[in-house]
Amino acid sequence: MGNDERSTPRAVRLSHQQVRVLAHPLRTRLLGALRVKGPATATKLAELLGTNTGATSYHLRQLAEVGLVTEDPDLGTGRQRWWRAGHDVTNWENTDFDDDPDARAAIDWIQGNQVRHFVEHAEKWFAVQHEWSPTWRNAFGMGDIFMTIPSTRLDALKAEVWQILDRYRSEADPDEPGAEQVQIFLATLPLLADLRLAMPLPEEER
Repeated sequence: MGNDERSTPRAVRLSHQQVRVLAHPLRTRLLGALRVKGPATATKLAELLGTNTGATSYHLRQLAEVGLVTEDPDLGTGRQRWWRAGHDVTNWENTDFDDDPDARAAIDWIQGNQVRHFVEHAEKWFAVQHEWSPTWRNAFGMGDIFMTIPSTRLDALKAEVWQILDRYRSEADPDEPGAEQVQIFLATLPLLADLRLAMPLPEEER
């Protein structure tokens, strides 16, 4: 793959129909597997995800009906159908589905599933991190920061962070010695009432 291809990931802004179809445990895993592992058959995906070929075939067809996965005829031979992800990146805004209760419930489930995936991923890492080199153990990690800013500034901050991530992704060379596949999560959440920091006193009141 040339650098020009890596620099232009295919993105999809989820439609109401797509989000309702995607809100299913196996479908989200199928789409994720195709994005990470590349094209595969229903049989290979069933082995990877610990399910059966009938289930993977059915749910792949459901994803294909809304364009989230596509058949790859160049790889297909005889009765074997190969599938690939229709896009590299999924986008949406939290307000995109406010006019559709079913779609709203679907995106709520998808976001909750992302959190569950993160927790599961982190726990698996904690269990095996001692097997990795000190360099990689230091490179991985989590952190947080608190700030008080308006929503417009938070939008600008996220956009700037994503630009940095996209640049590193486009420049990445999977054949570089020592390269590993990594997953980076970005979350911005409000401090709810019971977690809010005490506001500092004005200087004249200190």
